[in-house]
Amino acid sequence: MEKITRKKGMARLLELAFTKKALIAGSTVLAALSAVISFVPFIAVYFIIKELVLNINNLGALNGEYMMSLGWLAGGGAIAAIALNYGALMCSHIAAFKTLYKLKINFAGHIAALPLGFHSSNSTGKLRKVVDENIEKLEGFIAHQFPDLVSTFTTPLAAAVLLFIFDWRLGLCCFAPLILLFAIQTIFTGGKRGRETLKKYQDTLEDMNNAAVEYVRGVSVVKAFNQTVFSFRRFHSAIKAYGDWALRYTKTFKPALVIFLAVLNNLYLFLMPLIILLSGKVTDYPAFVLSSIFYIIFSMALPGLFMKIMYVSQGGKQIADGIERMDKVLDTPVLPETDKPKTAKDYTVWFQNVAFDYYEDSKKPDSKDTGGETSALNDVSFSAKQGEITALVGPSGSGKSTIAHLIPRFYDVTHGSIKIGGADIRDMQGEYLMSIVGFVFQDIFLFKQSIADNILVGDKNASRQRVIEAAKAAECHEFIEKLPKGYDTVIGSNGVHLSGGERQRLVIARAILKNAPILVLDEATAFADPENEWKIQLALSELMRNKTVIIIAHRLSTVRGADKIIVVDKGKIAEEGTHEALVSAGGRYSRMWEQYTRAADWSISKGGQRHV
Repeated sequence: MEKITRKKGMARLLELAFTKKALIAGSTVLAALSAVISFVPFIAVYFIIKELVLNINNLGALNGEYMMSLGWLAGGGAIAAIALNYGALMCSHIAAFKTLYKLKINFAGHIAALPLGFHSSNSTGKLRKVVDENIEKLEGFIAHQFPDLVSTFTTPLAAAVLLFIFDWRLGLCCFAPLILLFAIQTIFTGGKRGRETLKKYQDTLEDMNNAAVEYVRGVSVVKAFNQTVFSFRRFHSAIKAYGDWALRYTKTFKPALVIFLAVLNNLYLFLMPLIILLSGKVTDYPAFVLSSIFYIIFSMALPGLFMKIMYVSQGGKQIADGIERMDKVLDTPVLPETDKPKTAKDYTVWFQNVAFDYYEDSKKPDSKDTGGETSALNDVSFSAKQGEITALVGPSGSGKSTIAHLIPRFYDVTHGSIKIGGADIRDMQGEYLMSIVGFVFQDIFLFKQSIADNILVGDKNASRQRVIEAAKAAECHEFIEKLPKGYDTVIGSNGVHLSGGERQRLVIARAILKNAPILVLDEATAFADPENEWKIQLALSELMRNKTVIIIAHRLSTVRGADKIIVVDKGKIAEEGTHEALVSAGGRYSRMWEQYTRAADWSISKGGQRHV
């Protein structure tokens, strides 16, 4: 896949801002006009002062009408600047909200299309920060800081014209410190040290967010063992690391900020020596006094105008770093889709010499085509026929769940192929493949929505009656009816919490509603008590009719009646056959069955003695 080349920093922010060209163009023009017109009151005040100075000895000669018109000009200029800025902000806000909506939709769609391996190696805290903070901050940049950015470029130009138009010497005295300030600011914030400090600050903030999410999720374990936040080392270390880098960040940029503010707020101190020096050499003393007063007043107004520049500069760097993190996720390639999609002739699943490992290509300790020692699967070949139940058994970490994840193409195989009805799953459209495969995995996730909505994940177009029928088949209709609002009860609200077995049965109801021709069940009865396990198995037996069923189980009793049992060990197929044939063979499965039956008779007696 061709690597995407994206712009960086402020160029990338402006590229995103201009996705709504008409609105941003309108905001640019209005913000520029507002910045220029904001100087009109200063010009009006200058001419008012000039009229006063020239007639200081004869106040009766003052042109009242002229001064009144200048007053109205000053007030009108201020109102016009505010109105134009309001219009610029309206345009930029509308553009910001539309851009934010589009970005979040695109980001959510992209991470949904990424392979499962991406989500296994990237925490939910990291992705949450990208959506809730990094992308969200872009709205603030487009809505507020972009108009300020326009003013940032317009204001110095307009100010430079005013500074040099009346007295170039005093103007240069005001302008030179400003140039020096921005040079210092650029050196401190734009240098290598500044960029690295900002990046490390953002990294530690992201790591702290990740650790916080993990801590909150595991707080029940912390409380159960009477521990504190300090015992949760990762969270504690992440907070400390963030505090250290926040302090370094502050120390890095503090000198430039102190110098910037000190000089900017005291520009008149640069003017006073020059005014005193020039006062003895001027020939038109009233005009010189007038210019001096104007420049002193104007120098006191400059800090408010130029503070926006620093604000935009610092804020823009932080937002740009966050957008770069968003782009890094967006640049993660999704699984490639074929241009000539195929469909399955039937629903038999074939694994042909499949090898797979979880390492990225550039990080593989052993990258042999057929799979190395680090691979999760090596040369796996088997078939799961339509209308039959195929069971995968084996010790933990043997590769059973990996096989299950490969069937709906949560990952692409490293070597070999997986075919359904003679068609390679890589040659199928993702939407079509997901429509023919239903699955229930060990990791149960229910949305904080109603019970009905959670079941409807299996088929959004299903009627309420079909939802109820699926719930009955999954043996969960009875407990749903006892909830405060039945099928409309929102999970997690008003103290509504479900047991592990109840949650498992809701997930099974999803699969029943989907009614896919291929079923992958990974410990589907793991949380069920003996009575409900039997009920679920009865329900599943009807659901499995004429379907390709692949069951992964640790409890061998659940797969005893399977048409085929495949024993997986260390990423390879150790043996396969029916339960009776494998027990008689005296191999790996036979030993597992013996250990399982012995464990089934295990009990605890008084004094802690174990009995078998």
